[in-house]
Amino acid sequence: MAAIRFCFETLGCKVNQYETQALETILASHGHTAGKAGEGCDAVIVNTCAVTAESGRKSRQAVRRLKKLEPDAVVAVCGCFSQVSPEEIKDLGADLISGSGDRLHFIGELEKLCKSKHTCTEKTAIEFVDDARQRRVFEELPAGSSSGRTRAMLKIQDGCQNFCAYCIIPYARGPARSLPLDRAAAEAARLNGEGYGEIVVTGIEISSYGKDFGMSRGDDLSPRGGTPLCDAIRAISAAAPDARLRLGSLEPRTITEDFCGELKTLPNMCDHFHLSLQSGCDETLARMKRRYNTDDFTQAVRRLRRYYPNCGITADLIVGFPGENDWEFEKTLAFINKCAFSAMHIFPYSVRPGTLAANMPEQIGKAVKQERAHRAAAAATEMARAYAAGCVGTVLDVLFEREYDGSRDSVSFGHKGFAGHAGNYLEVCAEGTGLRNQLRPVRIECEKDGLLFGKIIKP
Repeated sequence: MAAIRFCFETLGCKVNQYETQALETILASHGHTAGKAGEGCDAVIVNTCAVTAESGRKSRQAVRRLKKLEPDAVVAVCGCFSQVSPEEIKDLGADLISGSGDRLHFIGELEKLCKSKHTCTEKTAIEFVDDARQRRVFEELPAGSSSGRTRAMLKIQDGCQNFCAYCIIPYARGPARSLPLDRAAAEAARLNGEGYGEIVVTGIEISSYGKDFGMSRGDDLSPRGGTPLCDAIRAISAAAPDARLRLGSLEPRTITEDFCGELKTLPNMCDHFHLSLQSGCDETLARMKRRYNTDDFTQAVRRLRRYYPNCGITADLIVGFPGENDWEFEKTLAFINKCAFSAMHIFPYSVRPGTLAANMPEQIGKAVKQERAHRAAAAATEMARAYAAGCVGTVLDVLFEREYDGSRDSVSFGHKGFAGHAGNYLEVCAEGTGLRNQLRPVRIECEKDGLLFGKIIKP
């Protein structure tokens, strides 16, 4: 068939980003080319998110916007929002509606639709959305990165069965499923051979990696009895010795003494850890149906800092959850300040239909949620600045990713050269040329608005 010119819009988490690049890779391998919306694409593809009601709104908005930019293109929609709300996508006039699985079938249907669309006399949406809760097999897609990136993503896990009160993901993604250990190592080796400087090990809940391997999967790839996350990380580390490893979000109870001790033996592990927090108040965590408390979280933070002094620790926080009173919020505010995170993502609670929390009493008003989000964000900003300032005078290993023109958010700092991320995930700039995808030690000289500047230490 004739080559398709396509473009993507991706909403949501790193897993969605990973799956978009995988679909781009598959389309490119079929001879198709990526373009930009508004430049005459044959197909526009929206990879949606459903984690909050706001995510759903933005997903619908993206479909409408791309339809206007490319009125003659095939409009294809996939991802978590179309998985749980396919009728809403159909009402927007999408041509192809898929969910969060069976991506190869999605590509095949997209190609057929693009081939035949000029001969169609009327548009009838093609829809295939399964029951995610019945999935038992991990769908393997090509790991990698968008064109030109130095950091590749390797998805080793999908799905979740924790059923937290605010979360739709178990319905959108299904139960936990894992990439077999040998396949994870093989993909890591391939990425290492392709020269990526960093591999991000990601998934919907990587802490549950291997829990499904005791189930009957109809194949012989999975060891019986389970394979812990440490085994996967160790195998990936050994398979990709030239790339540093960064881990996706971790459940606090994963951070045991054994886990930290295992990680510390790996020479290419980044000293940055993202922990799932959501609230710093035990009463709120209990209503959220989270499976840890603030003491568990505190112990995890202490362990990480004992094994990785001055490591970057980041977290997500939801404010304004149903029933969260002023006292509970103040407890959360005090707790996050005690943890001294290097960065945080703050979210005002958003009602998600289909979740337990959507029907809870004592829903918090919008104004209160916004005020609490503002206060939490201000605290997070101060913590981030303090952490960055504490890096001045130290030496950080930086993977350089792009040229830096001396400006950031329209503010000129007068430094030009290359920018990249240190192992602790802070952004660092240094003078130099031709540094892309090079890992170099940098002595940090100053910090401005969370951005670090330093000089490369000559070998």
